[in-house]
Amino acid sequence: MEIVRNKYLNMLVMRMHNRLVKVITGIRRCGKSYLLNTIFYNYLINNGVSKDHIIRFAFDSAKDLELIDEDLEMLTKTNQKVNAKKFLSYIRKKTDDQGMYYLLLDEVQNLSSFEAVLNGYLREDNLDIYVTGSNSKFLSKDVITEFAGRGDEIHMLPLSFSEFYASSNKDINEAIDEYILYGGLPMIALMNDDEQKTIYLKTQLTNVYLRDIILKNHLTNDKNIDELLDVIASGMSSLTNPNKLSNTFKSEKHEQISAITIDNYLNYLEDAFVISKVKRYDVQGKRYINTPYKIYFEDIGLRNAKLNFRQLDKGNSMENIIYNELRYRGYNVDIGVIDTRKTVNGVSKRKQFEIDFIANLGSKRYYIQSVYDLHSEEKLTQEMQSLDNVNDSFKKIIVVRKNSIPRRTEKGYLIISLKEFLMNPNSLEI
Repeated sequence: MEIVRNKYLNMLVMRMHNRLVKVITGIRRCGKSYLLNTIFYNYLINNGVSKDHIIRFAFDSAKDLELIDEDLEMLTKTNQKVNAKKFLSYIRKKTDDQGMYYLLLDEVQNLSSFEAVLNGYLREDNLDIYVTGSNSKFLSKDVITEFAGRGDEIHMLPLSFSEFYASSNKDINEAIDEYILYGGLPMIALMNDDEQKTIYLKTQLTNVYLRDIILKNHLTNDKNIDELLDVIASGMSSLTNPNKLSNTFKSEKHEQISAITIDNYLNYLEDAFVISKVKRYDVQGKRYINTPYKIYFEDIGLRNAKLNFRQLDKGNSMENIIYNELRYRGYNVDIGVIDTRKTVNGVSKRKQFEIDFIANLGSKRYYIQSVYDLHSEEKLTQEMQSLDNVNDSFKKIIVVRKNSIPRRTEKGYLIISLKEFLMNPNSLEI
C-alpha cells in the first residue's frame, strides 16, 4: 500500500528546474527516500520523462555501488566514503546527450566531497538535482549552508493525521486515538499489531535516533542524553530551560550536569529533528522571550515510546499534534504571552496569560488554544481569558478534542473539534 504524500510531491514539482540543489531533510524514517525514489520518480515517468534520463543512486546500496566498482562492505569496515571520481565518471557516461537529466541521490553524505560535486553539477544546464540524507550533515538544520546558498530545503515531517487516516481502515475517532498514542512515522501506519508498533518505536529511538546523535557529536556518555530525553518527555509542553533541567537532574537523579552541557544536548536533539524548541512571544511588547521555552517532539509516538507508553497526558499530546499540524501547513508557530495589570483594593497586581500557539503565515495570524475536554461554561471562560486580553483583530480559535460541532462564542471565537481541525486543511478559515 502506498501512503500518499501529495504535499511534498507538489513541493518538489514546484521546484523543478530552479537551478538549485533540492535537499530533503527530516527526521530519519519519515519517508524522505520513498518520496524521492518512488513517488517523485513515478511522477516524472507519468509526465513523459524517459527512464534513461532519471538517474537514481543510493550511496548506501551495495547494488548501486557495484555500478561504480565500489564495495559497500569494505567502505563500511574502513569507514571510508564513496570515491567521487568514480561517481563523476559514472554520471558522465549516463548523461550522454543534451536532454534534461534528473539526479535523485539518496544518502549523498556518503559521497566524498559531495558539496563540491553537487555545486559542480549546478553549472550544467541539463541537470536537475534532488538529494536526501539521514545523518551527519544531513541531520543538521543548517545543511543548506553546505551548498553556499544554492540549496533549496524541503523539510519533511512524519505523517500528518490526514495522511495517516488516508492509509488507515479505522473509524476516524479510533484513528485519532491511535495517532495520539503511536504518532505518524510511516511504518507505524502500515502496522496492525500494538506490540509490533511499540517495539518498532522503542528500537528506532534507541538504535537509530539517539545512536546517530551520539556518534555524530562524539559523545562519550550516552546515558546523560538518554536521561535528558526522559526528562523532556515527562515535562513536554511545560516551560523549561537548561538551568531548570540541570536542577531537575540534581534533585531527582542526583547527578550534576551543567546547564551548558544540557543546552548542547538540546541543540543536538533539535538539529536531529527529534525535538523542537518553541519560543514565547510577548504579544503586547512585540518581542521574543528567549527563555524559558517549550519543547515538543517531531513525532509524538517517539515521545510516548521514551516513557514506555506511561504518563500519557492526552492534553499535552494533543498540543504536540496541533503544533506539528500547524508546521505541516507551513505556519511559523510561537507561544503567546500577555502581561496584564489590575488594581485590586488599591494594589496593582500583575498577571500573565499564555496562549498555546500563535500561528503566522504571511499576513495571516491565528491565536489558538488547545483544550482536551471543554466540559463546562466555567472551563470555556477560563480558556477564553488569554484570548480576551489580545487587543487585535486576528482570529481566535479554541481546538477541542471532545467537541464535534464547530460553533462561535458570543465574542466571536471559533470552537472547533480536533477532528475537524486535522482533517480540513482550511479549518482555520471556517
